[in-house]
Amino acid sequence: MRKIFPSAAAALDGIVKDGQLLAVGGFGLCGIPEALIDALRDTGKKGLTVISNNAGVDGFGLGKLLETRQIRKMISSYVGENKEFERQYLAGELELEFTPQGTLAEKLRAGGAGIPAFFTRTGYGTMVAEGKETREFDGKPYVMERSLVPDVSLAKAWKADESGNLVFRRTARNFNPAVIMAGKISVVEVEEIVPTGTFDPDAVHLPGIYVHRLVLNARPEKRIEKRTTRVVEREKTAA
Repeated sequence: MRKIFPSAAAALDGIVKDGQLLAVGGFGLCGIPEALIDALRDTGKKGLTVISNNAGVDGFGLGKLLETRQIRKMISSYVGENKEFERQYLAGELELEFTPQGTLAEKLRAGGAGIPAFFTRTGYGTMVAEGKETREFDGKPYVMERSLVPDVSLAKAWKADESGNLVFRRTARNFNPAVIMAGKISVVEVEEIVPTGTFDPDAVHLPGIYVHRLVLNARPEKRIEKRTTRVVEREKTAA
């Protein structure tokens, strides 16, 4: 089965619908599927629940889908860099399911491994555990977390071969492998596609069995988050 599609729009054609549960890879602005997010925005699909570590920033990444009001609910760990997210959430226009970062990663990994739920100590006794089953093991309390199995996963890798075997680049790997594995249908954008057999098998980070559709984005924007500081002049004191 040929997995390569001519564009991000073509790769999403026929598989995204209103009200779906989607997972989107990336961490901050690192390793996000920029072209696929733009293509998803252009579909106009609404009422989406999106699983992602964060919600992009204003005007970029998932921030674009917030601006067009296509996202109904976010399942996230960190959302502190998006003013439109803050506005919608405080106004009651956007639902939010806060999930500890490690728990979010494990919920996706478990979904990809066919594990329906697991117990963790993280979040016990806090709002994270509200409405969830709890149990004691070896004298310690745990909370049960359900795994996540999105209808469609959108992710980013560095290189792929024509069979969908993936190689990630350094920290841009982040949530992407777990997002891909968890999805019922996974769509991955990459910067380079090479013939099958090019990669040393030991160099493959994620096998192509998890990848359903590929799209080439050879020149992603790759925004870089930088710390901004300002120099504060100290008041001169008399000697």
